[in-house]
Amino acid sequence: MDGPLSTESEYVELAVEVFSMLSDATRIRIILALRDQELSVNHLAEIVDKSAPAVSQHLAKLRLARIVSTRQEGTKVFYRLANEHARQLVADAIFQAQHTMSNDPAHHRGDHRTPEDVH
Repeated sequence: MDGPLSTESEYVELAVEVFSMLSDATRIRIILALRDQELSVNHLAEIVDKSAPAVSQHLAKLRLARIVSTRQEGTKVFYRLANEHARQLVADAIFQAQHTMSNDPAHHRGDHRTPEDVH
């Protein structure tokens, strides 16, 4: 089978880079914070309980990976998710994590709250 989901896909190595980018708890928290809104660095820093410079460094990496994008308003820069895929990857990773803690995770019992809803 040819195409992006084949074992020979040219995107496999890029997918590894995406997973590598998401292998940091602060970046996961940033993505969860940005799920439905755009936020400034300072607001994100408050939400994820990290310093603004640390959050700024994580955002720079996420921006280079095209996971977040920016909008400037005067001197303020606002960050948002570039598309829905990072949000879905994080949601699926959290659902998978629920499986490690329970044979009957909440998302299988009809509790269809997304990981974003569980803050």
